[in-house]
Amino acid sequence: MKIIGVGCGPGLLTAQAIKELKRARFAYGSERAIALARPFLPQNCSVKSIDDYKKLHTLSEDAVLLSTGDPMLAGLGYLKGEVIPGVSSLQVAAARLHIPLSRVSVVVAHGGGHEKGMQDTLDETNRGKIVFLLADPKFDVQELYRRLKTVPGPLQVALCENLAYPGERIAVGNIASPPMPGSALYSLVIGNF
Repeated sequence: MKIIGVGCGPGLLTAQAIKELKRARFAYGSERAIALARPFLPQNCSVKSIDDYKKLHTLSEDAVLLSTGDPMLAGLGYLKGEVIPGVSSLQVAAARLHIPLSRVSVVVAHGGGHEKGMQDTLDETNRGKIVFLLADPKFDVQELYRRLKTVPGPLQVALCENLAYPGERIAVGNIASPPMPGSALYSLVIGNF
């Protein structure tokens, strides 16, 4: 199986990913991942939306699994198979904000990991790191901001919504007046940047 990162938005597929997509016979992914890859999939490729992520390990060896962003950043890279990287939201956000990746700590707060995500964000900002936080729509951003007010020193917050899509929005504020998400597709950059 090949796990292919399709980028976090349109136009972010790598040449290697496009080459593999053009050879695909069976492709599986979320609706968003399929939409990003579809222009490069052959006409005879069987394309299916994933409805049960727990069964992905049962896909055939010749399957192509589409992962939004990069499979190794909260993606499907944990599965067995060849991983072909994609351009992640982390890379795009860092580029837009001119932040070196070496200063960034990644925190994932998806699904049941909300409390851990909040604590990891506090720990990393207290260490002076810039946090790139991937959260889902149910993550309590207001609670995170309340807790971050205890961190010493100035903290900036960048809300990155719909990165690489036509409706991309990056709003920067501080912890006293932080930007709030208006879309389900967002990430936060928190720290002194």
